[in-house]
Amino acid sequence: MKPILVTGANGQLGRELARIACPAGYEVVALDRAALDLTDLAAIADVIASRDWAAVINGAAYTAVDKAESDVVAAWTINALAPAAFAQACVAAGIPLVQVSTDYVFAGDKDGAWEVTDPVAPLGVYGASKLGGELAVRTSGARHAIVRTAWVVSAHGSNFVKTMLRVAATRTTLSVVDDQIGSPTSAADLASTLLTIAVRLAEDADAPTGTFHFSNAGAVSWAGFAREIFAQSGLRGGASAEVAPIPSSDYPTPAKRPANSLFSHTAIHAAYGIAPRPWQAALGPILDELIGHTA
Repeated sequence: MKPILVTGANGQLGRELARIACPAGYEVVALDRAALDLTDLAAIADVIASRDWAAVINGAAYTAVDKAESDVVAAWTINALAPAAFAQACVAAGIPLVQVSTDYVFAGDKDGAWEVTDPVAPLGVYGASKLGGELAVRTSGARHAIVRTAWVVSAHGSNFVKTMLRVAATRTTLSVVDDQIGSPTSAADLASTLLTIAVRLAEDADAPTGTFHFSNAGAVSWAGFAREIFAQSGLRGGASAEVAPIPSSDYPTPAKRPANSLFSHTAIHAAYGIAPRPWQAALGPILDELIGHTA
């Protein structure tokens, strides 16, 4: 079996990658923080050199967007220096690297979906550190795919779907921001996409490299997303609540969020034939796992 190294085993994405059905001849080896501390840059090189890896998927990140504003060194170490170390080690080993990035590299001020070629302008430390990781990978000489994603949700970890269901269990009305739009992303769908790309890069020296966007298809605000969560949850006998839309100014946070995180999927479709399913369809299996199937 050809091993594919996955970081962030305990995160939403890492959990999905660890349980996904691999193509024949491959296996996912998912490492958590205890097995690989991304602040230990020498350990990254040692892990890459320790086995004959087919590819690396670096999905681990410092994702505490607000905390990053004050925890700058940790954010930059994990989000920029660690990807640089992975890229250098992958060059030495002659293996491809799939680096996960974020919508936060953009300012969010565009009308319409973001293309991979649009100018980047992060609004805070988290986005800037993730952009630093992108630049390190892009200039390393490693064969790579940088996959930006946004609004990731699953039945695991901390995410918007789980938060809405938890809060709705004790409240009848929730105030949710309505002036930020994007495309929710199923962690399972993202995992499948990353594995597809990693295997292609491992098997085909001419496989497309560069930067790509992946989310599920369709645009929605956070308030609209909450309404759909409760609509589908109600069909499954789960929690439901009324949603009161509010502007972002009513919910101040240390880090500013992009107002528009909507992605174009033109590049990933052209390169890999990947056409994401609608976010509403991707939400269903998550709620099935959290609540149960529709009666």
